[in-house]
Order: sequence, then C-alpha cells, then structure tokens
Amino acid sequence: MQLKYLFFIPFFMIFLASAGFSQISEGEIIYEYRVDMHRNIPPEREELKAMVPQYRTQNFSLVFNADERFYKPVVNPDDMVQGRGGGRRMGFGSSGMEIYSNNQTQEWVGMQDFMGRNYLILDSLYLAPWRMGNELMDIAGYRCQLAWYTDTITNEDVTAWFTFDIQPFLGPDMYVSLPGAILAIDINNGEKVWVARSIEARTVNANEIKKPTRGEEISRNDFRKLTEEQMEKLRERRGF
Repeated sequence: MQLKYLFFIPFFMIFLASAGFSQISEGEIIYEYRVDMHRNIPPEREELKAMVPQYRTQNFSLVFNADERFYKPVVNPDDMVQGRGGGRRMGFGSSGMEIYSNNQTQEWVGMQDFMGRNYLILDSLYLAPWRMGNELMDIAGYRCQLAWYTDTITNEDVTAWFTFDIQPFLGPDMYVSLPGAILAIDINNGEKVWVARSIEARTVNANEIKKPTRGEEISRNDFRKLTEEQMEKLRERRGF
C-alpha cells in the first residue's frame, strides 16, 4: 500500500479546479476488457492453443459522479451458470468483480466471487508512480495522453491513456489515479487490455452507485496472493 501518495489526490483536484478545466463530472463509461488466454500456456504445451480461444472479452460499466464511482460487469446471459439452490451466478470464465471507490473517504471496496466463495476486498485509494509521456491518441472521441509505470508487486508493465476532458481519478478496475479519466489500459503489451467503447455524460441516479457489503473481508494484497496460489494449483493439476 503506497499511502505516502495519498496526499497528492486533494492537490490534483485543487489544481484542476483552479486551472479552469470544463470536465464531465457525471456519467457512464463502457469498457471492453480483453485477456490473451494463450500468454500463460508454456512452450511445452503448445498443443493447448488449438483447444483454448486466444482471447476472452467482456464489457464493464463505470458509473460516476463528482465523488463516487461504481464499476461492474455488463452481464451477458451466456456468462451465467446455474448455482446451488437454482440461483444464477457468473461462470468461471468471467470476472464478476464489482468495485466501489470514493474520493472523499479514500475507500476502495471490491466484491468478487472466487472458487465458490464471496470476498469483500478492502483497500484505500493510492497514487501509483505514473510517468507521463508526450504521445497523444484519440479514444472514443476524446484526446488522450500517455502514462505508464511498472507494478513491482505484480511484475506488470502498465500503460494508460487518459483524458483531461473527463474528471480525474476514474478508470477501469483498480486503475483510477491519474489527473483525468483513464480510457485505456494495456498490461504487459497486450496480455490484458481495457478500452472505452462508449462514454455518456448524464445524470447518475443514487441507486446506480452501490457500495458492496457482502463477503468475507480481506485486503487486496491478501486476495491477490490467494488467487495466485489457487491458480497455480489449478495449473499444476492441468499440467500447464
């Protein structure tokens, strides 16, 4: 947890407000999330690529107002499976993560079903060690600037494209700490990619932003370790 970066968040807000930016401060962004399923298949199991589709895609919705945001999957009926007791839940191949965060309280709360158990993942907002680039790119009709950093915990190279035209501290999943909305994220040069496909400036109803409350409480670092351990066991059983 990089708590030492937290004090920069109010500073960025004051800076942006004083600079006179006219930004979208309420609305919804739809992201397409794509995972390269072939990245983790070792060379000695090359034949598995013929049995596993290379890419898995899923859409996510991010609704936001000036202080809060709520990120959740856009549920496709094909991603749902029958659960115990006749209920419906997300299938193994889909990410059911729901995330709430709040600028004022600095809260970051995620809810995730994993291996049949529901977890409530608790953390705080923090500023990642972004480095700014000069490159520009248009995404969904918005001019975006490049930023990047290396996550030393997960050993991931993170590349982002963000726009000053939409309020700061917005983005998909855990990536929310730039002085403008993040419209694209690339992890490890295509291993995982989020891209904004539509952006709507609109009034967000109070019932659209929900803070998750259900599940076994766990820190984000402990949840990451748990998922890594379980996925490693799964790979060992499958032989790759």
